[in-house]
Amino acid sequence: MANMDKNENRPRSAWQKLSQFFSINGLFRLLTGKPRDLSDRSVFHQISLVPFLAWVGFGADGLSSSAYGPEEAFKTLGQHTYLAIALALVMAFTILIISAAYSRIIEEFPHGGGGYIVASKLLGRRAGLVSGSALLVDYVLTITISIAAAGDALFSFLPLHLHMLKLPVEIALIGVLTLLNIRGVRESVMVLTPIFIFFLVGHVIGIVWGISVKVPALPETIAHATTGFQSGLSTLGPIAMILLFIHAYSLGGGTYTGIEAVSNGLPMMREPRVHTAKKTMIYMALSLAFTASGLLFCYLLWNVHSVPGKTLNAVLFGRITAGMPFGDAMTVALMISEGLLLVVAAQAGFLDGPRVLANMAKDGWVPRQFASLSSKLTATRGVLLMCITSLAALIYTQGSVSHLVVMYSINVFLTFSLSIFGMLRMYIRAGENKYRRRSGVVIFLVGFLMCATILTITVIEKFGHGGWVTLAVTATLILLCLAIRRHYFKVASTISHLYSGLDKLPIPTEDTIRPLDPQARIACVLVGGYGGLGIYIVRSILDTFPGVYQGFIFISVGVVDSEGIKSRDIVEKLTSDSENMLHSYVDLSHRLGLPATYRMGVGTDVIQAGVDLCVDLKKEFPNITFFAGKIVFDNERWYHRFLHNETAYALQKRLQLRGYTMVILPALVTEPSATEDFSTISP
Repeated sequence: MANMDKNENRPRSAWQKLSQFFSINGLFRLLTGKPRDLSDRSVFHQISLVPFLAWVGFGADGLSSSAYGPEEAFKTLGQHTYLAIALALVMAFTILIISAAYSRIIEEFPHGGGGYIVASKLLGRRAGLVSGSALLVDYVLTITISIAAAGDALFSFLPLHLHMLKLPVEIALIGVLTLLNIRGVRESVMVLTPIFIFFLVGHVIGIVWGISVKVPALPETIAHATTGFQSGLSTLGPIAMILLFIHAYSLGGGTYTGIEAVSNGLPMMREPRVHTAKKTMIYMALSLAFTASGLLFCYLLWNVHSVPGKTLNAVLFGRITAGMPFGDAMTVALMISEGLLLVVAAQAGFLDGPRVLANMAKDGWVPRQFASLSSKLTATRGVLLMCITSLAALIYTQGSVSHLVVMYSINVFLTFSLSIFGMLRMYIRAGENKYRRRSGVVIFLVGFLMCATILTITVIEKFGHGGWVTLAVTATLILLCLAIRRHYFKVASTISHLYSGLDKLPIPTEDTIRPLDPQARIACVLVGGYGGLGIYIVRSILDTFPGVYQGFIFISVGVVDSEGIKSRDIVEKLTSDSENMLHSYVDLSHRLGLPATYRMGVGTDVIQAGVDLCVDLKKEFPNITFFAGKIVFDNERWYHRFLHNETAYALQKRLQLRGYTMVILPALVTEPSATEDFSTISP
């Protein structure tokens, strides 16, 4: 053993370093970057986002929707393009109302006001499940529609015979974004910032120039719109015209889809988070309202119509720059910036999707392994899941934006409706400042009516054109989440009976508590939380090895996860929580008449942190034996390994390679019958 420890500290040769670099782990490290030191408080400063970077990372999702939202609304008007003026005004008003509503949500939920959290807190856990499931599907589609629209924009200036390459290019873009997000949030946002600036400046100049050039023709345009309105009113009738307007307004719902990303991504904001998030929301609301409404108005001014292989924006900017020096080059540059910004917008899915997944995992709706972040403080498993599912959606729809925008809008406005309705109910019941309450009720009431209208019409009108797919996938996900939570409830109920009676042990006195003897046989137990499996393992050690061990050491690793990363003081908080839990185990050992102590660590990789703790303890207590518990089922099924992690086996393998002894004690679980009621059990 001494030789092994000596070899571990021996300097590596150049050949060993080169071999490690080209190993699988070395190549993975090259792609993902080096691990972060959690004891370095600058880590939390580095991965947080100031308002401008948050505007890039989260606001780009909303701003980029101007590439397809106004286009879908304008196309729906058909020959009645004179309605575009009113539609542009209503579109800007809707953006401002929804943004104002979510600014209030940010104030009420300063640790993250995403749709899942808001619905769960204000409307109950089942409403939260619906909202969370809709959000998960939504963030998958955020990636898909952003990349598909990016492909449309980038291929708008290419010959039609090259469009066969569009889908492979879109698949490659998702792969590149996946690697960027595995490397880390801030790094990917910093890389994409110049793209965002180029898009914003280019489109603002393009819209302003497009309107200013047509200023002399504005009276004629308004007169034409007035004549068209009167003609349409006489031919369609007032009811049909209102329905057409609402239909176009609803199918342009993709314009508003990125607003929720800011409140859901609040944990990644720089302190003070609420102030940062509200500033980000203002930036996004104003930029989106100007860009979306400005484009819609320009479509009317420049008499834009669909051209095969081109987006309406490509047609518009092509007409605006026609006859200018380097006009074609400017149009190409604008479309490239639009395409690249849409790639930036896909970040919202990669940033927020794993976070929603982690929050749901903590509540037992999805496998709990998704609650932990990876070794780079990013939810690697969640990022990979978002990548795979978005690729599936892209291939299924063949990158059709018209198909995707319907699927996308349904779940976005389902989440909007639930969140805003929950806030409306809370403000009606609140007894706060009357002015603040009254203004909040107005904002949330108007916002709810708008969102519910868009949701209802989109589902009815487009049910057979992709709407049913979104509803079916979301419903399936909800049923799956219910089954997973029910399973966890059943297991929790069974384990609670395994340690019955230990709560009746006598309370130890100070004169009966003895210190640990370093030369004695010590049982080191790896524990997570107090209760359940950990207590059962303590009792099993005493029953299986009576009189062998003269004391206990309890060790635990505080894992940095998506919930904890909300604060700079995460390490301190995890340390405090873990110490309180470990003190409970030490107290249990004292009740059993045996001396005990504890050790703990904090990390993002529970296996490596656990190995480090065990190596240090082996030096201090040479006669130590390591123990861990593993839930086993009398009738094991294929999904048990996915729902219950294999941490114990992975740790055992690492310790055995060092020559250490580790015993895994099974906790047999007989799953109760499916007819048993577990509605009151908390996992």
